[in-house]
Amino acid sequence: MACGKLITFEGGEGVGKSTQIARLAAALKLSGVEAIATREPGGSPGAEEIRNLLVTGATGRWDSVSETLLVFAARRDHLVRKILPALVDGRWVLCDRFTDSTLAYQGYGHGMERDQIESLHKLVCDFLKPDLTLILDLPAETGLARAGARRAAAGEAGTSARFEQLDTKFHSRVREGFLEIASHDTKRCVVIDAVGKPETVERAIRRAVAERLGVSFKPA
Repeated sequence: MACGKLITFEGGEGVGKSTQIARLAAALKLSGVEAIATREPGGSPGAEEIRNLLVTGATGRWDSVSETLLVFAARRDHLVRKILPALVDGRWVLCDRFTDSTLAYQGYGHGMERDQIESLHKLVCDFLKPDLTLILDLPAETGLARAGARRAAAGEAGTSARFEQLDTKFHSRVREGFLEIASHDTKRCVVIDAVGKPETVERAIRRAVAERLGVSFKPA
């Protein structure tokens, strides 16, 4: 049985998930909670190989069914190799994306049926659900602009991941999907306004984790 907690971070492109995961991991450690940070697709050697198939190449490289199956193949390896062992050991797992991203991107974005995605989740994850899901929310245009600026700052100007190349309408559907997911599962999901400064977003995340999971954060 899992003794740790699974916190997933969701949202569209450029919302700042990686930054906030690192900040929360540091805050939890300071407060005596052992946490590991990971990501999807990826997080284990096999899943990282599949990630490369998903995030590179032309936008039409995969149809929606093939893309969804690749995502869940990566998720299964990630679960077996990393997430489940950590939870059983009592560690908390902070995961950048999980099944909600599949529902938002491949479902709302590409048109896969919700029941098909949920059936795959049941097969692959055996009913495992996050203890808390933090959905970082930004307008699609703002998130894409931030993602582009981040790449430019990293010396990757003129390049973009496969999903970032999709049009704004796609990313708006993804955003709407995340918000609808949150509205249907308010016990698990908290929507975080990601428009403000990272410090402001971090405070909102800490409040949510404290209220939902009972963490008493120590001041830095």
